[in-house]
Amino acid sequence: MSSQLLEEPLAVQTGRPQRSILIVDDDKEQTEVLATRLTRLGYRTLQAHRGHSGLAMARQHRPDLVILDLRLPDADGFDICTEIDGSPPTCGTPIIIVSGMEGADIIRRSWGAGCRYYVRKPYDPNALLVLIEQEIGRV
Repeated sequence: MSSQLLEEPLAVQTGRPQRSILIVDDDKEQTEVLATRLTRLGYRTLQAHRGHSGLAMARQHRPDLVILDLRLPDADGFDICTEIDGSPPTCGTPIIIVSGMEGADIIRRSWGAGCRYYVRKPYDPNALLVLIEQEIGRV
């Protein structure tokens, strides 16, 4: 097998459609690191660093999964989660909230807003990947 083939995303090698993940987080460095890792694993990634642009991207691109921070510069992450979960074009899209906020009430509010999982920052990237794969499967 050529080295070029090994570097192509898994979806290209298998002929299966590439799954897309929207990452909405104002921490650009952390977002880029996560996006790079997911891309290497064969996922197509989209990035937004503000809540309203993330919501617009979710509606326009209809990703297979959204990873969402709660603390965004222009919007409350709970509101963005509720909008994604309750909007016809995006309802049913799995949402994983990844946030530094803690407490049982934060987790309950996250679930109430429509997320499937809550992951506390800092997080183990392998644990996050397991949740992603559980929701949308390997590409």
